[in-house]
Amino acid sequence: MPSSIAVIGGGVIGLAVARRAALDGWSVRVHRAEEPGASWVAGGMLAPHSEGWPGEQDQLQLGLDSLALWHDGFLDGLPDDVVTARDSLVVAVDRADASDVRTVADWLAAQGHPVTVTTAARDVEPLLAQGIRHGFRAETELAVDNRLVVEGLIAHCDRLGVQWAGPVASLDETRDADITVLANGIDAPALWPGLPVRPVKGEILRLRWRKGCMPVPQRVIRARVHGRQVYLVPRADGVVAGATQYEHGRDTAPSVTGVRDILDDACAVIPALGEYELAECAAGLRPMTPDGLPIVGWLDDRTLAATGHGRNGFLLSAWTAQRVSELLAGDAREKVALC
Repeated sequence: MPSSIAVIGGGVIGLAVARRAALDGWSVRVHRAEEPGASWVAGGMLAPHSEGWPGEQDQLQLGLDSLALWHDGFLDGLPDDVVTARDSLVVAVDRADASDVRTVADWLAAQGHPVTVTTAARDVEPLLAQGIRHGFRAETELAVDNRLVVEGLIAHCDRLGVQWAGPVASLDETRDADITVLANGIDAPALWPGLPVRPVKGEILRLRWRKGCMPVPQRVIRARVHGRQVYLVPRADGVVAGATQYEHGRDTAPSVTGVRDILDDACAVIPALGEYELAECAAGLRPMTPDGLPIVGWLDDRTLAATGHGRNGFLLSAWTAQRVSELLAGDAREKVALC
């Protein structure tokens, strides 16, 4: 029976897969780069309801399944303070935005996943700007500190005896392992040509609370601001604000326009954030697929793909680890269909 696995990729997906494999009794080696990747530049929202949109039933169900796994054991072995919020509030700035938010709420209810609609959003979150009234709450959603999760998974893998190695340029370098898992995001196609994964740039800001400022919100705030979307995610020392999304190759330099739009929209939703410290501007590259769904399955008899999670890498890490575990335990090696 096969007993060893090489996981290529040291982000949240690769680490989640490696930890689960080690818990299942496999000998695991993770190949990772020294510099942090997209997992270091993330909001850390576990928000399938808030991310939902009519027509995306498959994405919704996948996200809900993964959120249930986060609630049911995926946090075991991670630091207690990785969870930074246990509620999401989705709000609208103008009438058109309110119509969009209501459309999502109605669609969720029609799918059998109702949320709590409100016309008094400032009663839920007093920090919201005057005039913001319409929205809904998703009270089972979570937010995590992405960097603490990555560090916690690394520490848990260490305790489980996972080995560490540098990145590889070819799958030939992992032939000593029985199974190889490609979990290296946008770099997976370099090792398996034909994987339909492309980089999509996203910028985020870290806003640090300062003495004398209004307090940090206690829940995730997602807002539609004149057609644009912005999210505000609590951290112990402030708020993560994001995120832009556009095709720009492998450029990871934050742009003036992107930073300006996020700041403008964030302050339109919670004006008090204008007094916070602008502590960090960063951009990451999300691995996107044509249909918006991750690619998790067999590529050949000894190679598994676990990539293409787009903007939902943290949310779907729990489901991906579970799915890879099931594939490794099964006898069938049916190949995954590539778009």
